[in-house]
Amino acid sequence: MLRTPSQPPQVCWPQFCVKTSLNFSSNSLLAAVCFTAADSCWVWFPLLIILLRPLCLWGQLVQSQNDYGVTYTSTQICAVKGSTVVIGCWFKYPSRVNVLKRVWFTKGNDNNPEDLKTDPVYAGRVSYSPQRKSCTLTIRDLRESNSAVYKFRFETDQKHFTGLPGVTLTVTALQVHVDTSSYPDWGTLTCQSSCQLHDRTSYIWYKNGQKISTQSDQNWYSDYLNPSDSYSCAVRGHEASTSPSVCINGERCNRVNYSNRRICAFKGSSVDISSTYNSYESSIQSTSWFRSGRGSEDLREDSQYAGRVEVIETERGRSTLRIRDLTESDSAQYHFKFKTQRFEWKSSLPGTTLTVTVLQVKVSRIISVHESQTEAELKCESSCSPAGRLSFVWFKNGQKDMTQQTSTYTDCFYPGDNISCAFTGYEDYRSPPVYPPKLPSVSVSPSAEIVEGRSVTLTCSGDANPAANYTWYKEDEPLPVGPEGVHHFTSISSEDRGNYFCKSENQYGQINSSPVFINVQYAPKLPSVSVSPSAEIVEGSSVTLTCSSDANPAANYTWYKEDEDSPKTSGHNFTISNIRPEHSGRYYCVAQNSRGTRNSTLQLTFVTRKSEIIIMNIIRLTLVVLMLIPLLVLSLWTRRKKRIILKTEPNEPVEMTEMNSNQSLQSMAGVFKINWIKAFLSKPDSISPKMFSKRWEGWIFS
Repeated sequence: MLRTPSQPPQVCWPQFCVKTSLNFSSNSLLAAVCFTAADSCWVWFPLLIILLRPLCLWGQLVQSQNDYGVTYTSTQICAVKGSTVVIGCWFKYPSRVNVLKRVWFTKGNDNNPEDLKTDPVYAGRVSYSPQRKSCTLTIRDLRESNSAVYKFRFETDQKHFTGLPGVTLTVTALQVHVDTSSYPDWGTLTCQSSCQLHDRTSYIWYKNGQKISTQSDQNWYSDYLNPSDSYSCAVRGHEASTSPSVCINGERCNRVNYSNRRICAFKGSSVDISSTYNSYESSIQSTSWFRSGRGSEDLREDSQYAGRVEVIETERGRSTLRIRDLTESDSAQYHFKFKTQRFEWKSSLPGTTLTVTVLQVKVSRIISVHESQTEAELKCESSCSPAGRLSFVWFKNGQKDMTQQTSTYTDCFYPGDNISCAFTGYEDYRSPPVYPPKLPSVSVSPSAEIVEGRSVTLTCSGDANPAANYTWYKEDEPLPVGPEGVHHFTSISSEDRGNYFCKSENQYGQINSSPVFINVQYAPKLPSVSVSPSAEIVEGSSVTLTCSSDANPAANYTWYKEDEDSPKTSGHNFTISNIRPEHSGRYYCVAQNSRGTRNSTLQLTFVTRKSEIIIMNIIRLTLVVLMLIPLLVLSLWTRRKKRIILKTEPNEPVEMTEMNSNQSLQSMAGVFKINWIKAFLSKPDSISPKMFSKRWEGWIFS
């Protein structure tokens, strides 16, 4: 029939219909009807029927509102007790907003939901997808009490949004139903559940605790039945969650059933693991408990459990294994077996899985950081959760804080505070306290002398809870991050020499180690050589040769002259006094320490006395030439002047006299030049510029 516009339409699902609102356009949806056919949805409009296959969600529920939305991949899930379920989920929000919080909840309301992660019933069993827009929820080790409606809610800096109506999860336990109505000795077994599992579910069957290899993957099994046999079933992939073993007729057959398939217990506490058993024969010769991975050795004879285990049988057909002072290594699967005269129960069925957990305090978030304290939210976590709903107890510096009874604890913490938690009633089994790092210790390997080119490892370690992160520094420069607390030099060099320290830090504080000096030993580098004075070295003077090199340990220096075997001297400096010609040549300095040897060469050149005289005479000759130039100019000027006078006063004798005077001057100058040059060449030291000047002056003006 048609619905009025005021009634919300229904969207077709494979097996059921969910009411929702479809807004195609303003006031355009007049009516709709839902058909139960699995392959189509029919939406009725006036005078028109439209086949609307794209809007069939096939088990998905999409709820959207103004760019906010949550999509569940399924709204009805049936899962087997003890298995793991994954509830697929995606959510959307405008790109301009920031997501502040994501929560899955079954209790509380939309405004005040109780996060599953903080619920001790789910402790250690739930996880959220870390992907940006994925809200997929995973629940492990399902219990029948986990059957509920699960909803996802996220908060942004503008609004919050909850995906409604949520996902209904039903956790079922398997049961074997026996039908022998057709024939007395022939029966059909059916593996049943309280809800419908996936159509492609595959099953495994067990007979007297042993897997039946010939059976198919169906949820039923038919065979000739023996009254002494027991049967059980499991979903393939979830063999740890088998059904209880059942007898064909009544309660008398060979079978073992465990009270709990999984038990979570605290380190240091005691645990009871119980089973019920029957024998088709009346007389049972022996019973015992053993753990997987150790054969079938009786735990009462196992040295690991010496003095810690006992088997209690307060009533016929019930056996209880009690383990005291639990350790984490006791986590295992435990089995019960019995033996009669003609039968021994050796089950391949899962027994009881024991998980020994240690509570741990972790930092959920840092609220604010101040100069002397940090405000933070802590969480008490464990790898599993004990049965029942337990409250928590928090301890601060050894004192119980009565104001906090949930798994989270918010307070201001100082660097020296110790924080721990425990379950109420189990205060003796509290978590290890959390605290900032203690002063870390550092070590250098090898501890002997460190030589350039070799491998060196710096290690930093310290006491902190939670475990500290370490950073190495050289002076104040951080070093590249390596393995936790370790910095490794594959080939250390002289540049790596210096002071090192490490910083240890966790969420509660930080502290630096004492510095350690890395003294890298290395052979001398190429020596540097120099001469003092650096100007020209003159025969008879003094000179100092200096040699220096970078080396660790400090180098010893030795001076040699090329082609001479014996050293000239030892030390940085080599001084030569009263230099003579035989001192010229190549000298080299040898720098040596316990790690090696290097040398550098120096060419020593100096000027002799004879060379000095030649240079001085060249200078003198240059001065003479410079003095002759103005005299020659004066002579030419005087001669020209005389010629001008003779032209103006014609007097032949006078002209003849002047010409004779000029010839005499030239003759005398030529004689002087020849004599002076001869004297210069024969005795260069006997002629000086001053003497030459006087002779010339006397010759000119005489």
